Order: sequence, then C-alpha cells, then structure tokens
Amino acid sequence: MEPFSPPEPGFPAEQSSSVPQKKSRVLVGVTGSVAALKLPLLIAELLKIPGLEVKVVTTERAKHFYNAQEIPVTLYSDEDEWQLWKGRSDPVLHIELRRWADLMLVAPLDANTLAKLANGICDNLLTCVIRAWDLSKPLLFCPAMNTAMWEHPITAQQVEQLKGFGYTEIPCVVKKLVCGDEGRGAMAEVWTIVASVKRILEERDLPTQS
Repeated sequence: MEPFSPPEPGFPAEQSSSVPQKKSRVLVGVTGSVAALKLPLLIAELLKIPGLEVKVVTTERAKHFYNAQEIPVTLYSDEDEWQLWKGRSDPVLHIELRRWADLMLVAPLDANTLAKLANGICDNLLTCVIRAWDLSKPLLFCPAMNTAMWEHPITAQQVEQLKGFGYTEIPCVVKKLVCGDEGRGAMAEVWTIVASVKRILEERDLPTQS
C-alpha cells in the first residue's frame, strides 16, 4: 500500500492536455459482507466514468472477500492510519481522505458497520472517515446482509438514522444469497450503484480538479 500523498499537486497526465479535464474524487468504503467479492468489478466500472479518481478504504474483515492485487487504485486500511502519523505535524489519514473526496460510497455496508455508523462509533479507519465526513458532500451507502439480519427491527431504525444524517441509501435487493437463503438483503447490483454515483456527480456538478 502506498503512503497517502496530498492531493493538491496536479498529475503530469492532466498537465499534458491542452483541454482542462473535469476531475471528481470518489472514496469507496468496503466492509465485511460477502458482497465485497464485487469490489474489483465495482472499481472497474467506476473507473469507466470520465475524469473520475477513486481510492478505497477497507475494513480488516472485508479483506477476506477480495484480492487486493485486483484493485487497481490506492487501497487504505487501518494500518495505514497508524503508519502515516508519527508526530504532531504529520497528516491524519482519515482527515486527509475526508478532505480529498468529493463523494463517498460505502459498498457493501454490512450490519456491523451500519450499527456503528448509526451510533457514532469510529473504531477503524473507515468509520473515522465517516464520522469526520463533511455533510455538505454526498455519502451513498449500500446495505448488504443476510435476510434475517435485514428483517430485524433495529436495521430499519439504523438505516433511517443514516438517512437522517443526510446520507443516501442505495437499497438492497431480493435474490438468492451466498448462504443459500433467498430474500431481501443482497447489495444492489453494481450497475445500479454506478448509475447512482453518475447521477449524483451530475446533479451536484462537483468541482473541477486540476
């Protein structure tokens, strides 16, 4: 994993073009749901959006479901937070990522992290980024969990709490889950998620990065 570098300087590829290119920055959070298997596909599809820069923040449990070698963008995890900061003048990674991103997408959002976010718990890099999130910027979340967990009464309360913070839900769908159960709880399809990101980028007319 590469260390965090301040986003202010332009990249050579951008400077070589005579036509300014619109850049938007999306930070993808991934948690420990089996739907994290789709992370490589999700990143690949997001990178098809013209001018989009993507970074990923992963929880430790999410790492179980994907191969980091298949993620062609910078991937941050808890250890990076602590390796980056050595003294008072050093950058704090969860704050740097919060400043860098124009939009945050949490896909998948598992039941455990949903509960943490609804209650303001911030005990890892991802939840710290979200706790520090600039509420003037969009944050999209994609719930994903077993149907029995989805149907527990507290789930609806916690989803509503996140929406009350101003976050946007991309609803889960009904399908046969990896565990064999069939019902609501599966993460929205990748194409649905990407379309939602595109729409919000267009609606918000997010700033040009140069």
